[in-house]
Amino acid sequence: MLITRIIRAPRPNTMALLRRRMPAEARKQLEDSHFDAIGILQSDLPSLFYYTDIGQKAGHVLAVEITGNCPQHVNTMALLGSNEAVNAAIAAIQAAEKQKDR
Repeated sequence: MLITRIIRAPRPNTMALLRRRMPAEARKQLEDSHFDAIGILQSDLPSLFYYTDIGQKAGHVLAVEITGNCPQHVNTMALLGSNEAVNAAIAAIQAAEKQKDR
C-alpha cells in the first residue's frame, strides 16, 4: 500500500501542522526555509525508506519523517522542495510502485 499526495504552495498553517509532527532536529533545520511544494508518502516502513530514496534521487527534495497517530505499521514521510523537484520525486515513486506490480 502506497499513498501519495502533493501539496502545492503550502499555507503557513499547513507547514505549522507538519512541523509539529517532525522530529526536533528536522524542525530546527527547516526553521527559516520556504518550500514551494510538499510530497507526502504513506506506506509500511521498508517501502517508505525505499520510495524515499527513489524520490530523493529523482528530485532535489528534503525528506523528513512525519510522526503521529497512524495505523500500526504505516508511516509517513514528507518530501519538501520546489514544485518541479517534488513532482519529479513523486512521479519516480509512482513509477517504481507500478513496476513492483508487474
